[in-house]
Amino acid sequence: MTGPPAAPAPAPSAPRRPGALGDLFELAKPGITALICLVAVGGFVLADPRSIDLVRLAILVGAGAAASAGAAMLNHYLDRDLDGRMRRTRSRPLPEERIAPSELVAALGIGLLALGIGVASVGLNPLTGFSIFLGGLTYVVVYTAWLKRRSSWNIVVGGFAGSAPALAGSAAAVGHWTPGVLAFALLVFLWTPPHFWSLALLLKDDYARAGLPMLPRMDDLAFSGKVVVVSASLLVPAALLLGWTGAVTWPVLVALVVLGLLFVAVTLPLWRRVTPRSARRGFLYSGPYLLLVVLAILANAALLFGGFGPGL
Repeated sequence: MTGPPAAPAPAPSAPRRPGALGDLFELAKPGITALICLVAVGGFVLADPRSIDLVRLAILVGAGAAASAGAAMLNHYLDRDLDGRMRRTRSRPLPEERIAPSELVAALGIGLLALGIGVASVGLNPLTGFSIFLGGLTYVVVYTAWLKRRSSWNIVVGGFAGSAPALAGSAAAVGHWTPGVLAFALLVFLWTPPHFWSLALLLKDDYARAGLPMLPRMDDLAFSGKVVVVSASLLVPAALLLGWTGAVTWPVLVALVVLGLLFVAVTLPLWRRVTPRSARRGFLYSGPYLLLVVLAILANAALLFGGFGPGL
């Protein structure tokens, strides 16, 4: 007597088509690109909240999105070997060779980055294009190609890539970098380390296997946890500096200080002991923190029309 008939073997899944739009969309890092554009909008509105030119703002967002997507693709291309060694990133399109040859991604990345810089320079002004160029240079060359594999300062120096969109927003709005936007850019710069180091604490083993020095001290979690708390606390004086420039109303200044204090409170357990839970809490708050900061800056324009006056 024979047993029950064997179940038919499952049909092999169809391979994903190389160059699929979904893969290219992933390579553009849409979440980061959206955040970059929001920071640029924040800089634009903060520089001149009483006169918002929607056409210029649309050009800024379009140019910034193209440049950010291009820089992200170049980051994927340069990191394709590292991504294949890390659990978090090994399923990305390039490590899985879903797009071949990978040089196509590099060419598209260069093209999009150049397009964004060119559109900003011609459609707005050269300083806007230069600001976007500085951001792309920092992210692709300084951070990805130079410091990421060599120094634990990589994310600190690379944090300027997140500040450059604010400068581009100011240049697009008024043709120069205003004191208020410089203070906002500093706040974004200071936000990057506690945001990324919280994630690196969660993924420390993955980064260690890849040989990437993504923490202040890869062999000293207690020290790294304390540095996250200290770096988060710097956001409070950065908010006060933004208020001191007079660029924000007092309700927005209060909101920014409270948001910074909450960041400190969320990361404070890392001072005593680094655990996956405490690191995750810091990382999960860091993204909404920056989003709320930008929303507060956008609300600042409405409050100015309401007669609340300058911050300090």
